Amino acid sequence: YPDQFRFDYAVSREQKNAAGQKMYIQTKMAEYTEDLWALMQKPNTHIFMCGLKGMESGMEECFSPIATKNGLDWKEFAKGMKKEGRYHVEVY
Repeated sequence: YPDQFRFDYAVSREQKNAAGQKMYIQTKMAEYTEDLWALMQKPNTHIFMCGLKGMESGMEECFSPIATKNGLDWKEFAKGMKKEGRYHVEVY
């Protein structure tokens, strides 16, 4: 089902964002914020985040504005996804 799968990546040591800065995952996610937000509204969508602890604040930076735009608080929304077993975090 290739039309149901999208793969992308961010390599901070090799890629630059539109502003010429290092490409981080939150920068890459910001390119797809609307699509990702729409997917997160579906009960079969899971988020897997693995890596440095700072990535969690990157998620908040990326999704807080769209959550607010939709009348929600990102932290509460993410907490709800965790409670439903749809938000998986492995950070160090």
